[in-house]
Amino acid sequence: MNEYTPIIAIANTATLLMGGAVAALAFRAYRRTGAPALRAVTIGFCCIIVGSILGGLVHSLEGNVALGVAVQNSFTAFGFAILLYSLYAEMTDSASGSTTIIR
Repeated sequence: MNEYTPIIAIANTATLLMGGAVAALAFRAYRRTGAPALRAVTIGFCCIIVGSILGGLVHSLEGNVALGVAVQNSFTAFGFAILLYSLYAEMTDSASGSTTIIR
């Protein structure tokens, strides 16, 4: 264990808690509206959360900080790519049946 382990653990815990709250709210909004963009937001934040957990596990179990950071950053980049997609996803207005593309 090095001097950065507590900081990494605290940062990963904060990512898990705050990212989990955002993902839960996005999922509730998706269930209420059925908007594909909100589903993508949920998936994007879940990828970021999973990466944080896996990065922390790799660091803890393998003792390899660099590999843990690489795993976490890979999942974070993929999660942000999904979030970027969500900004361009089609949104369907269930009341009027019209489709709007947000750009």
